Amino acid sequence: MLQLRPNCETCDRDLPPGSAEARICSFECTFCADCADGVLSGQCPNCGGNLERRPIRPAAALVKYPASTERVRRKA
Repeated sequence: MLQLRPNCETCDRDLPPGSAEARICSFECTFCADCADGVLSGQCPNCGGNLERRPIRPAAALVKYPASTERVRRKA
């Protein structure tokens, strides 16, 4: 089950569960589209994997499986 982390690890931008702007790698490192496509050039700085659009969890499923509230920030 994806955590659906609430923020970009680079700029700390809010990324709610339904955001089409969220990008993740296979380890669920999470970034906004601006950071992923810009400074990160589509590559995760943590694991080197590619960054893809995060899937949207349907609202009904969010009730049973809520998104994470833990904010993760990458060390500079």
